[in-house]
Amino acid sequence: MTQAAEAAGLTIRNVTPDDEAAVRELVMSAFPSDMEARLVHTLRHCGALVLEQVAVDADGRIVGHIAYSRVTPAAVGSGQGMQVVCLAPISVWPDRQKTGIGSALIKASLDCLKDLGEDLVLVLGPPSYYPRFGFDPVLARKVQGPYAGDAFMALALTEAGSRDLPIEVAFATPFEEFE
Repeated sequence: MTQAAEAAGLTIRNVTPDDEAAVRELVMSAFPSDMEARLVHTLRHCGALVLEQVAVDADGRIVGHIAYSRVTPAAVGSGQGMQVVCLAPISVWPDRQKTGIGSALIKASLDCLKDLGEDLVLVLGPPSYYPRFGFDPVLARKVQGPYAGDAFMALALTEAGSRDLPIEVAFATPFEEFE
């Protein structure tokens, strides 16, 4: 467990099938529509999720959720062998936001992704939030896909994650709803 998780009194663990209803309720509460909850459900059931974790408080309540899905590099160039994932979405109960739960989830999950051998993580989100974890819009400009701009950021977890760029990528099919 990371120091951030310990400081927040959290246990961070992989999602189990028993968590599915609680995760759906959490994701529905964290976003203004059900699009993200549908995305998580579809990614989970089409086999595109690489890592899905929850933060559980001392009372055993799931208070945060994070999901990473496979992103496929194009079949040309030096980056074709890279392991690339997308962070989407991250959810925290509205009444528990800005308390460190999201940060603890991101830090713990990035450590897991390193252990899994992932090379590059992509995210589309607030440029004021993700750079604190090392995400960089300049690095993301070397990734050609359906997203662009300063809200599209990348984080290299290995040397290959920055060396084998530029690359062209395709996101999992469920993301087409957001394009």
